[in-house]
Amino acid sequence: MSPDAVKKELRILILGTGGIAHRHAEHFSSIPGCRVVAAVDTNIERARTFAAEHGIAEAFTGLDEAIAWGRFDAAVNSTPDGVHKATTLTLMAAGKPVFCEKPLAVDYPDALEMTEAAEAAGLVNMVNLTYRNAHALQMARRMVDEGRIGTIRHFEASYLQSWLTGQHWGDWRTEERWLWRLSSDHGSKGVLGDIGIHILDFATFGSGLDIAALQARMKVFDKAEGGRIGDYTLDVNDSVAMTVEMTNGALGVIHMSRYATGNLNDLHLILYGERGALRIWANQLDSRLEVCLGADIETATWSRVECPVTPRNEHRFAMAMMSGDNGQPDFRRAAEIQKLLDLCFVSDREGRMLIVD
Repeated sequence: MSPDAVKKELRILILGTGGIAHRHAEHFSSIPGCRVVAAVDTNIERARTFAAEHGIAEAFTGLDEAIAWGRFDAAVNSTPDGVHKATTLTLMAAGKPVFCEKPLAVDYPDALEMTEAAEAAGLVNMVNLTYRNAHALQMARRMVDEGRIGTIRHFEASYLQSWLTGQHWGDWRTEERWLWRLSSDHGSKGVLGDIGIHILDFATFGSGLDIAALQARMKVFDKAEGGRIGDYTLDVNDSVAMTVEMTNGALGVIHMSRYATGNLNDLHLILYGERGALRIWANQLDSRLEVCLGADIETATWSRVECPVTPRNEHRFAMAMMSGDNGQPDFRRAAEIQKLLDLCFVSDREGRMLIVD
């Protein structure tokens, strides 16, 4: 990284000012040499309120208006999933690198089109796969790459929530922010689309392996009389169970649910290798790594490992902008995960194992 690159201020525009946008404003504003300069939302009052709350100078009601203004270096796209493609392509056509919320797009063809556009334009591109921020996951991957547990033969991965059985995050029966996640008419693809993307990335990144074949089973549970509440038809998957084979032949299971009573927001990954094992837990705030290595294998003893702090995705994007080295997780990685999500729906519908091309 050149001294000039370090000194140059990185000016960020935030597109979409809903819930997650507040976290992005906080994190990008905390990065030395980085400043959030504009907010954009179709609701101009919401954009102005957001801008005032975070000390942002400019607020716009439309992306075209913001691009015409132009005094920003990169954009955070935190719009609803269904408009990620159109807005990201518009930004990149204007020469603006994009940090996009997950999922990159609603299906693999759209995600691939966005990926190829970013790569053809030579623009920095990243996706906020949140649990890359977990210190334990990053440390586990380093240990895998170093050969500490040998060849991985089996794994277990899960992402467990319980907001359909508890009210720790509010009452899903009355709050729009939860009801829309249960309705395909409102753009939801169920628990698979909401958190499946995270656990698939968690498992494949942590293991350093890609999925070669998968079989998925989905379940929609009865939650209300007639399967609907007001304008919301409750028709998307609440629980998903997958059996997978990795590219090295390892077998594993991946599952996710909103009915996992006793779990608030818990990701688990256990990697079983020929020379040891790793056990990772994470939530949105913290993570933990335990290992079973060496002589401990004989007694099945697990020990806690201290993990160094890893940069957040926002910091990775800022570093990519300053250095020119794109970094991870990028659009192509998100597109690969989207392909797996799409295949899960096909597998469930056809009731068979599918090979990942």
